[in-house]
Amino acid sequence: MEEPIVRTAHGKVRGTTRDGVTAFLGVPYAAPPFGPNRFRAPRPPEPWDGVRDAVEYGPTAPKPGYPPPFDALLPDPDIPGEDCLNLNVWTPDPGGSGLPVMVWIHGGAFRNGSGAVPLYSGRNFARDGVVCVTINYRLGVEGFANLPGAPANRGLLDQIAALEWVRDNIAAFGGDPDRVTVFGESAGGMSVTTLLSLDLGLFRRAIAQSGAGSIAQDPSDAMLVTKEMAARLGVEPTAEAFAALDPADILPVQAAVAAEVAAVPDPGRWGATTAAGGMSLTPVLDGELLARRPEDAIADGAGRDVDLLIGYTTEEFRFFLMPAGLAGGLTDELVGAVAAGMGVPPELPPAYRERHPDQTPGELLATIITDALFRVPAHRTAAGHAASGGAGGTWMYEFAWRSPKLDLGACHALELGFVFDNLGEGTEGLAGPKPPQELADRMHRAWVGFASDGDPGWRRFDPSARAVKVFDGPADVVVDDPRGEDRALWDGPVRD
Repeated sequence: MEEPIVRTAHGKVRGTTRDGVTAFLGVPYAAPPFGPNRFRAPRPPEPWDGVRDAVEYGPTAPKPGYPPPFDALLPDPDIPGEDCLNLNVWTPDPGGSGLPVMVWIHGGAFRNGSGAVPLYSGRNFARDGVVCVTINYRLGVEGFANLPGAPANRGLLDQIAALEWVRDNIAAFGGDPDRVTVFGESAGGMSVTTLLSLDLGLFRRAIAQSGAGSIAQDPSDAMLVTKEMAARLGVEPTAEAFAALDPADILPVQAAVAAEVAAVPDPGRWGATTAAGGMSLTPVLDGELLARRPEDAIADGAGRDVDLLIGYTTEEFRFFLMPAGLAGGLTDELVGAVAAGMGVPPELPPAYRERHPDQTPGELLATIITDALFRVPAHRTAAGHAASGGAGGTWMYEFAWRSPKLDLGACHALELGFVFDNLGEGTEGLAGPKPPQELADRMHRAWVGFASDGDPGWRRFDPSARAVKVFDGPADVVVDDPRGEDRALWDGPVRD
């Protein structure tokens, strides 16, 4: 049996079929971002003659490895090669038409991850009637550093170029370009809300997992990071100077600065918008592509006609504190200092301590920063979207199932294997040896339902009732405003 061949705008590609699903891997959507394309907006790939085999994942963007113990929790393959602006397509019917499409934007703090992570295989989405696409985009300095002489937000421009490729080519794989859902987690979720705020017209629905609309760096804060890295590298803080360096030589300095920002989010050193997110390199408010924080633009009606499903895990920040043992060395005084550095109003840590007297300092910090970075911004984004009066509906979820590993609880990234229905694909580090398949069945089905017809299976979110679907255990429930007393502590002009 001959493997299927599909014609794209740039040439023909040959995939592989197994168990009724055809995969096309490593398909370029833009030219390699090196040489004359380094630190430039993405350009179309060169067309090719004949048939290109699309049977293996393509190169991944330059990135450092995760440090221990996170390398064991989040497998992150590193595939060498310059042609890293590629994507992967799984389809149940490459000769068909009209299928819903889901485009995955991976997380990794804007400096790690790829579409080649085994966990992100779209095979089970295709099994259930969806054309699934996973993409790579430029990371770290290459994609997000504020470099004079280069366009800002190059990683976001890559994501947009990939979505344009989907618009122009996905019908050849059986997908409907008018039924595209963009979804992502962590930095990918932040990318989703950012793209939603831009009113691109490239997708009909959006799912933001553990990444809402509060993350964006002021240009001056981003330049503090650029200047620090340039000083350590011995070059000027310009695109021209960085372009003279091999990407591999930049990565150790990039990783060191990122670790320092995360460990000590000092607004006096890194700027308030950098410290608030605890990430050194994020989308920049460049005044051109990105003029406002996404949650503010969404509250003013951006993305109002796009359906939005947004949510978080119950104990997001335990992922960053518990595995490395950082929680054990904290005191309430240090909790207050770290929270203040990340923009938490000074009255909130004492209020959380009063409400959660039995939590250790580490648990208390995890609770506060979970709300600061994930839960409260998700509620704000959802409330703004729901109140916009557009045609798009709004739904919210919470993933509450607790991992038995490393005191992680319902931590950041734990829901990924459940969403993709890939509990056997490198999830044991986070979820343990026997995560509940029936929970994956329900969560995956909700994502498929949302992408297919705009209905994940529970009632909509509105700013008064705040209905939240809680995924946990043998039966899910819908709860109005879970832990609303904590959320209400953030009402008012905080972290602006």
